[in-house]
Amino acid sequence: MSKRKDKLWFALFTVPLLFIFTTVVIVPFIIGIYYSFFEWDGIPSNPKVFVGLDNFIQLFGDTRFLSSAWKTIEFTVLALFAVNILGLAFALLVTTKLRTAKAARTMFFMPNLIGGLILGYIWQFIFTDAFKTIGESTGMGKIFFNWLLDSNYALFALVAVFTWQMAGYTMIIYLAGIQGIPSELLEAAKVDGANAWQRITKVIFPLLMPSFTICLFLTLGNAFKIYDVNLSLTNGGPVNATELFAMNIFNEIFGYSHYGYGQAKAILFFIVVGAITLTQVYITKKREVEM
Repeated sequence: MSKRKDKLWFALFTVPLLFIFTTVVIVPFIIGIYYSFFEWDGIPSNPKVFVGLDNFIQLFGDTRFLSSAWKTIEFTVLALFAVNILGLAFALLVTTKLRTAKAARTMFFMPNLIGGLILGYIWQFIFTDAFKTIGESTGMGKIFFNWLLDSNYALFALVAVFTWQMAGYTMIIYLAGIQGIPSELLEAAKVDGANAWQRITKVIFPLLMPSFTICLFLTLGNAFKIYDVNLSLTNGGPVNATELFAMNIFNEIFGYSHYGYGQAKAILFFIVVGAITLTQVYITKKREVEM
């Protein structure tokens, strides 16, 4: 009787979620694969012309898409290092005996609570007005100017905002990993004469590999899929210098009404992101250490 009740409770909580996931994710994904083999403008009354793999072949000659792909890779690499280095630094900082450690945890995590669109508009004001004011008042106009208007700096502005948003979230994961390390190991390393840097690199880092696996996975996925901050901060500008993968796909489908071609881009995007993130998880999982 108890097993039957457990199964009923399990079904009660999982069936609605499975239904929603299937309806919102699986079915649209399958429909998207179907559309990727057609040339269609998205208007139901207009015919869909079957083109086979032509949409996918066309991708490799699309200079704007290839440029967007390269910018996305560049952005992801920069964000991957910036977010995880800063998040780990925050975690190490708030685990010290600082009196303000608890307040610091809250302050570091707060940017993650702000929606991407709002965050982009806030930082748009900072880059547009605050940077200009600081540059004029300090005479450091070569550093403090509107980065969003310079195609050489706009991507770095996007990386800075994404890092500011994500670093606090990764801090929480690294913090949980650090707190899970037995204090006896750190004390033993200290007794053996290991300095602070040696304790971090030889003891903490190897035992933090599960946290590295999670944080790298989340950072890679979110960086590749970024759209809301990209939209509100730069809207792909200047001159498409920050039009990343997701924005390029959105513009192709809803801006140019190339539904079939846009879906082909989306399918390729899914394959690339899936392959990279799964490879990263496989590599970092192999380096995890049992405590």
